[in-house]
Amino acid sequence: MSLRDPGPSFGQSYRPPAWLPGGNLQTLWAARLSRPHLPGPALQWRRERWDTPDGDFIDVDHSLPLAGAAPPQRQLVLFHGLEGTSGSQYAQAFASVARQRGWAYAVPHFRGCSGELNRAPRAYHSGDFEEIGWVLQRLRARSAAPLLVVGISLGGNALLRWTQEAGDSAAAVAGAVATVCSPIDLAAAGRAIDSGFNWAVYSRMFLATMKPKALAKWQQHPGLFDREKLAAARTLFEFDNVFTAPLHGFRDTPDYWQRASAQPHLARVRIPALVLNARNDPFVPASHLPRPPDVGRFVTLWQPAQGGHVGFPAGGFPGHTLAMPVAVADWLAEHG
Repeated sequence: MSLRDPGPSFGQSYRPPAWLPGGNLQTLWAARLSRPHLPGPALQWRRERWDTPDGDFIDVDHSLPLAGAAPPQRQLVLFHGLEGTSGSQYAQAFASVARQRGWAYAVPHFRGCSGELNRAPRAYHSGDFEEIGWVLQRLRARSAAPLLVVGISLGGNALLRWTQEAGDSAAAVAGAVATVCSPIDLAAAGRAIDSGFNWAVYSRMFLATMKPKALAKWQQHPGLFDREKLAAARTLFEFDNVFTAPLHGFRDTPDYWQRASAQPHLARVRIPALVLNARNDPFVPASHLPRPPDVGRFVTLWQPAQGGHVGFPAGGFPGHTLAMPVAVADWLAEHG
């Protein structure tokens, strides 16, 4: 299997294998059942712990190059999705693609996502552009060229918010950015994930890890939020209303979702940005995706009909997850 296929026309040409139809199957397969099937030796990682300006820490995982590899000329950075890590299947797939191209590769973990509870009375959120900027500035100081950056789901929305806030100054840090299945209209995505089948499967799956972390945060900082209301939360809206919004300076969930959404500000982006969303993503309604008139000249929209939420299966059964990372990396290399 070539890691140079299928190329930058992925947004128009992607077709899922016949054995995995539908957005939910494509999503659940990628999250729970897929194996990266990465070529070459097993990935190895080196972890760094960075102290943050507010007395907290984040952990950054760096993929180690193959033995005898030449010094990297580019660096790829990946910001993971909600409750993701460097072990997430998409992070592993991008690591393999970066290694094949001789790129350095880093996965910064949002606070509390690296396996250890962070210290500060805060966590992370979909509009955390200040944290994104701080991380990228540190990585850029080590890189010979502007970074190539990809954000997955939540991480992609926060990444776009950084490009929007940074404006023209973003070009000194990042050559190009790409987002994959990001809920850039947070209110539309929030309503979708808290409804029907999505609530029964996805929302409950996320809350199963988010609520214990939040309750551990309450033990660390007693009285930080209403513990009983959080324990009773049954939707992401309710969780965000008790925990995410007030801990990060928002009035409530609607205020958080409105102010943190990247979609209303896409015309402010001033570096090449790819926004990839499958139109059958269970979390991100196709009717709320941006159209070409909604974005500026720096933004490229890829909206294939299929793919699910960070799924994009390829190949014969049992399939692999490399097609999307290859296409995104091709685009970043061409534009960054």
